[in-house]
Amino acid sequence: MRKQSSLPIITGIMLLISVCVVGCRSDGGSTRAKADEISSAQVASAQRGNIAHTLSLAGQFQPYQVVDVHPKVTGFMAKINVDIGDRVHKGQTLAVLEVPELTAQLRGTGFEMQQAKDELLRTLHEIKRAEATHSALHADYQRLLEASKAQPGLVAQQELDDAQSKDLSSESQVDAAKAAAAGAQSHIQAAGANNERVQALQDYTNVTAPLDGVVVWRYADTGALIQSGTNSNEQALPIVRLSQSGLLRLRMPIPEADVQFVHVGDQMQVRVDAIGRSFTGKIVRFTRDVNFETRTMETEVDIENSDLSIAPGMYANTQMRLAHSDGVTTIPVEALVLKGDQESVYVLDADNRVHIRTVVVGLRGSKLAEIKSGIQPGGRVVLGGQENYNDGEQVSPMVVQEPASEVVHESGGVIDIKAAQEENKGGAN
Repeated sequence: MRKQSSLPIITGIMLLISVCVVGCRSDGGSTRAKADEISSAQVASAQRGNIAHTLSLAGQFQPYQVVDVHPKVTGFMAKINVDIGDRVHKGQTLAVLEVPELTAQLRGTGFEMQQAKDELLRTLHEIKRAEATHSALHADYQRLLEASKAQPGLVAQQELDDAQSKDLSSESQVDAAKAAAAGAQSHIQAAGANNERVQALQDYTNVTAPLDGVVVWRYADTGALIQSGTNSNEQALPIVRLSQSGLLRLRMPIPEADVQFVHVGDQMQVRVDAIGRSFTGKIVRFTRDVNFETRTMETEVDIENSDLSIAPGMYANTQMRLAHSDGVTTIPVEALVLKGDQESVYVLDADNRVHIRTVVVGLRGSKLAEIKSGIQPGGRVVLGGQENYNDGEQVSPMVVQEPASEVVHESGGVIDIKAAQEENKGGAN
């Protein structure tokens, strides 16, 4: 009886254990299946950083000014004081010409001035003499007139008329003497102006430097006949050529696509490999005109060169910052998805669920893009394969570390001095 009553109890216990085992296996399987259904995704965080585009260009140094020094007068070279490579200062005598005709003319104008002064002195004495004569004759006429008025008939009318006529005539002589003095004064001024003109021409026989610079070429020697540079005669050679090398123009051709980023005052990094020197310059001018053939715009930076360490004609490699955004929100460009005419990103929330969000993109680099609105620093975005995820889907994030800033380098052509030297050596062999 006891064995038969315990059998149902044992059977029930076995069934309960079987149900528990099956239940546990079923729960574990569903958990693993659920875990297998969650997709993984590579994500990166939006960060605060900078994006900049830079342009590398080869530039060439030019003198600030180049002047061919011509004489104002034609003459023989009596002396030349400078030669190629000499450094000169403004006003320094470069050469002395000999012009005998000018010397004679200068003496002649001196004689004319002295003659005009003597003539003026003579007319001044004539004025004094005429005034004295007029004073005496006028006094005689006044006395006769007063006597005639006091005693009518005492003085004959003929005598009174003669005295009056002499008085008026002497007054006219005074006026004539004064007019002659004015003419003599004008003669002096004309003679003085002529003397100054010839003296100026004589001074031009001393040829001076119009600016501080370096003599880059000399065209004349002592004894040579030098033609004046006052006409359009193309055969007239200068005496020397001066280059203002203490201040240089660094000239660079900016590509047409980058012209919009050129502004006066923008800084440029300059490297002169020939002398191993680097410095910062500022754009001071540009042509505002794109060359039809090269599609570039000439842009200049003024470089101080008081020690003449940089020779005109040298090349320099420059770097100019174009478009740039500093302290902005940046994300990798592969996080951007174009939907219609708008760009979007797939953003993860705190539960790692995907949300599609429209963003406004600013400056774009090769790896990073500026986000003006739509996401803040710290937000997580999906990188690549966005078509595999649905809005609201939960994913398993795999964080990828990306840089916060980027500098995109563009090259408009640079000069490699070492490569050029090696190429020249190979050509010589």
